[in-house]
Amino acid sequence: MFVHIGGDISVVSGSITAVISLETAVVSSKGISAFMNSQDDDNRLQYLTEEIPKSLIVTDDRTYVSSISSSVLLKRLTGSETV
Repeated sequence: MFVHIGGDISVVSGSITAVISLETAVVSSKGISAFMNSQDDDNRLQYLTEEIPKSLIVTDDRTYVSSISSSVLLKRLTGSETV
């Protein structure tokens, strides 16, 4: 099943490793910040929006920053909402 994660991007649900809420996570925390910097250094970080980022989606091959909230993405992943 494909899940729309923002912009023009849909990914295979099985490739999603983690969905992290940037609304509740402390982005300035060393862990999140270091992870995002390492993904960016490896050219694996992709911004899907110019709006305020709400979630970080980690997949097998890329990490995406999306304006879609983590709760909406999780509903899409569990089939509780139409994709």
